Amino acid sequence: MQKERRSQRISKIELDDKTIIRRNDDIEHERRVAIFDLLENNRFVPKMTMPDGYKGPYRVTLRMEDNRLAIDLRTDEDHELSTFVLPLSPLRSIIKEYFLVCNSYYSAIKVSNPRHIEAIDLGRRSLHDEGSEILRTRLADKVDIDFDTARRLFTLICVLQIR
Repeated sequence: MQKERRSQRISKIELDDKTIIRRNDDIEHERRVAIFDLLENNRFVPKMTMPDGYKGPYRVTLRMEDNRLAIDLRTDEDHELSTFVLPLSPLRSIIKEYFLVCNSYYSAIKVSNPRHIEAIDLGRRSLHDEGSEILRTRLADKVDIDFDTARRLFTLICVLQIR
């Protein structure tokens, strides 16, 4: 059972760079931190039966496909397993609001006092948590993930949404 728990995780994650239009230093930093934190600790248990009874770990690629999130799963040896697609419409308003607050936050850290920055950051974290819970709920019939994994995936989905 312990071995199975260690294998039910993401071992590598990539974003399809073709779908990312622009990145600035702040976004690139958020992407790197989210990937690092995700790979350090995550829970990822697909609910569909995998070829040959594969139980993980998984290589995951996130990409956009017709305004929907496509999640490609591969074995740790890089053999194709499955792809599932998730409509992002339930997340769009949260992502849009999250971007606005993030822009305010990045501007504030350059010129504002610590209390103002802290207040904006509190709002940013609250929206991030809300988006993470929505994502976790939307993925519930496809994959079992914990809250921290959902948070990191939400960050990466936001990176894919930058226009």
